[in-house]
Amino acid sequence: MRPGDVMRVGAVGLRTRPLRAFLSALGIAIGIAAMVGVVGLSSSSGAELDRTLSALGTNLLTVSSGTTLRGEAAQMPKDAEAMIERIGPVEAASAVAKVSEAKVYRSEQIPEAQTGGISTYAARLDLPATVGATLRSGTWLNQATERYPAAVLGSSAAQRLGIGSVTQDTQVVVGGQRFSVVGVLNPVALATDLDAGVMVGWPVAEERLDFDGHPTTLYTRSEEAQLEAVRQVLAGTANPEAPNEVDVSRPSDALAAKQATSQAFANLLLGVGAVALLVGGVGVANTMVISVLERRAEIGLRRSLGATRGQIRTQFLAESLLLSALGGAGGVLLGTAVTMGYALYSGWPSVVPAWATVGGLAATLAIGAMAGLYPAIRASRLSPTEALSTP
Repeated sequence: MRPGDVMRVGAVGLRTRPLRAFLSALGIAIGIAAMVGVVGLSSSSGAELDRTLSALGTNLLTVSSGTTLRGEAAQMPKDAEAMIERIGPVEAASAVAKVSEAKVYRSEQIPEAQTGGISTYAARLDLPATVGATLRSGTWLNQATERYPAAVLGSSAAQRLGIGSVTQDTQVVVGGQRFSVVGVLNPVALATDLDAGVMVGWPVAEERLDFDGHPTTLYTRSEEAQLEAVRQVLAGTANPEAPNEVDVSRPSDALAAKQATSQAFANLLLGVGAVALLVGGVGVANTMVISVLERRAEIGLRRSLGATRGQIRTQFLAESLLLSALGGAGGVLLGTAVTMGYALYSGWPSVVPAWATVGGLAATLAIGAMAGLYPAIRASRLSPTEALSTP
């Protein structure tokens, strides 16, 4: 038979039993949709991470105070920022200092114990440019406001304080004194500690909040090619007397580690999708066996009219492949639609790798071939007399 004839004959069983064919194909579709969806969402998440890192840069290094040999909190020198700026490949450096005693409240009426986990930071004016922070509302500190009781809220801090946008009358209580809120930041991907913080000017922190002038975290931008070399000397430059009391990290590594964790979870879901696909294959095999039993008279008639065993075998194998292909195509479309919908909802780029769709269809055809092989062989071995004598 020609390929077209094989397809038409193979489709007979699907047309005569559409509901059974649909339910069998549905099992295959669910497995393929799960696999394509997991791969697509993982790829889209990775593309979003790459886009984020491209926008924020991977050349940010963070220098923070560690602990002493006695386990006490270490303190960086006041001139640590100036010393780091002298490193040749360093393009920018900025600092913040946590003012531990300055608690933040929405008003004086809030109980003292309800701090909401909000920290107060003395911040340099060039901090947003260095860490890639952007403002959701208002403005950042400037040379005038850094000397007066003005504050910029991190995204989480603003939410906890119930402040959505900045007005002229918006104020918070910092260290027992009222500070006017001049801005609210968007989430800072590479400096997440700032999200739950309230930033005030360095001079006003020293004057009004008993700040001692020692930075607790330094952020540096360096030439990409020299990043590792800068990383090696940062601790010794920030605190020459005790470099072991300084921690140096690369925030983008944390994002990459988070992506790796997401990838491990995606691999687990891929395994679940493979199990669903296997279950769908068992459903196809069951459908084909039942089809052979129900159509013995048809098989006997075709054999009596001259059909060979090979043609009978090809007919049922083609039917199994068509059933699986329909489920696979539906699963690819469903998985792609889920990926695109979730990516659009999350604001991610939508990425469905070609190998996932091609591999999904290839997997369905392989499952269909294996599921239909035994029923096809069984059908071809029926003798015409035995088949026609079956009621």
